[in-house]
Amino acid sequence: MSRLLDLIAPPRMGVPFRWNLASTWTGNLGDGIALAAGPLLVASQTRNPALIAAAAMVQRLPTLVIGLYAGALADRVDRRRLVVIANVLRALVIGGLIATIVSGWVSIWAVLASLLLVGIAEQFADSGTRAVIPMIVPKSDLGIASARSMAGYLVANELLGPPIGAFLFAAGMALPFGAQAAALLLAAWLFTRIDLPDRSSAGRPEQHIGRDILEGLRWIRHNSAVRTLSLVIFVFNLTWGAPWGILVLWAQERLGVGAVGFGVLSTAVGVGGILAVLGYDRLERRASLATLMKTCLALEVLLHLALALTTSHWVALVLMFVFGCYAFVWGSVSNAVRMRATPEEFQGRVGSVYFFGLTSGLLVGQFLGGLIATRWGAAAPFWFAFVGAGVTLLLVWRQLDHIAHAEA
Repeated sequence: MSRLLDLIAPPRMGVPFRWNLASTWTGNLGDGIALAAGPLLVASQTRNPALIAAAAMVQRLPTLVIGLYAGALADRVDRRRLVVIANVLRALVIGGLIATIVSGWVSIWAVLASLLLVGIAEQFADSGTRAVIPMIVPKSDLGIASARSMAGYLVANELLGPPIGAFLFAAGMALPFGAQAAALLLAAWLFTRIDLPDRSSAGRPEQHIGRDILEGLRWIRHNSAVRTLSLVIFVFNLTWGAPWGILVLWAQERLGVGAVGFGVLSTAVGVGGILAVLGYDRLERRASLATLMKTCLALEVLLHLALALTTSHWVALVLMFVFGCYAFVWGSVSNAVRMRATPEEFQGRVGSVYFFGLTSGLLVGQFLGGLIATRWGAAAPFWFAFVGAGVTLLLVWRQLDHIAHAEA
């Protein structure tokens, strides 16, 4: 067990990182349980497609509305306390939802309100968690730290959590949400075990938090590497979001697969991602960050082209496996580059802008993908993604060497 722990979180990364990782993985398991149970609860309360879509929207809405505020707050207050309070509040909201289920007072409106409140609290928890990592992990290990966090997301949130959530929901409607609340409370306790360096706010001017947000945006504007990286994140998520939003339609029409075949495509992505994050250490030792960034983005462009052309389910499975590999390597590298280049006092704000661009890019891309597929067919969004991502990569190719070593 000790050797396994050393493999997952090497001793050089410190005990605080191990507590952070344990907290993150535990929270991911709770969220993964809700990933299956949440839609099942919504479907049990309404068959209205608009309300079902609203349930998905209210969970992403907080990122766009208060994400920047949450990032600025993470730069102002005790980050450990922020994460703990936010996770406890999430558990309390879920406890209220459980009470409505047990009492028979549950309704679609109670569910939507709970999802929105949980999403709001999650923004503050995520902002604090992201900003803590550079405080407790050496700069040279930030890529590995990001990869290990993603491993927990893949295993707990994507693979283990959903089937557990579905099984518990079948046994009792309130059970999966009880498990999620317990996981969040445990994650909060684990986070209290992290010893953080002192963050003295002496000398910081007292000002409205809106000015803090503007300061963060100005810092990004004047840092060419982080600014370009943020734009790349937005554009590449926009281009990926276009085909991803209609992926099930593409799988049915182009590959001729049903529900099981489509599910296997998602599994291939997860398997590729797990192998990538577990082997990230070796990749980083054998290739420079710039090489990894260029390789991942080039594979993204080629993947869009290949998926636009293929009609074979087996070829699509291989391509999705490759996507899982490079996508999570890219996530680890880009997070590491951003955190290395960002001063400690700006980590919350810069991270929030990064994830705002990621989420907004996906949403805009999914909207465009629906319009494009309606007009030109299910393969057309992949052609759009191929051209858009390809042109963007050509424009930033030479800058990637500078971006990869922006901290210097």
